[in-house]
Amino acid sequence: MRLTLNVLFSVIITALTLGLTSCAGYQLGGSKPTVLQDIDSIYVAMAENKTQEIKLAPQLTNRLISFINNDGTYSVTNLDQSQAILSIVINNITYDEFRSSRLDTLLAEELTATISTSWQLKDHHSKVLLKGKSSGKTRFFVEGNQRLARDNSLYDAIDNLSRNITSRISNGL
Repeated sequence: MRLTLNVLFSVIITALTLGLTSCAGYQLGGSKPTVLQDIDSIYVAMAENKTQEIKLAPQLTNRLISFINNDGTYSVTNLDQSQAILSIVINNITYDEFRSSRLDTLLAEELTATISTSWQLKDHHSKVLLKGKSSGKTRFFVEGNQRLARDNSLYDAIDNLSRNITSRISNGL
């Protein structure tokens, strides 16, 4: 009698646990945009840089490949083995003042850097599967050498931009 009550109790607890967790809204897989359901591999072309910043295109391309690989939704392959091609154009970089000195309002203490891009994901027949505009933003303090501070801040902006593009092509967000 006692054994059947323990078995019955564990069956009820298991059923309640499964019933309640199935309503949580989580799902495994299936989060790709519908237009990309058949795409499993992507070739990431070298980004085109329309700014005056040197080394920006290879840095963005490398970080984007890293984020796509870490996400795991797509595999990054060479051009011949890929099912789609991701091309990126770096349009501009803007620096805006975020905070100025209390004593001298013309002296910036903190700036915001924004890298703006446009991108397209095409198949091998040049049909655009997905396209968009994404930006990566960061804030940085300006102390001493402003050029060095700007260069160092671009790495963070590139990471944010790569995360945004990866999210768009992997989750549709």
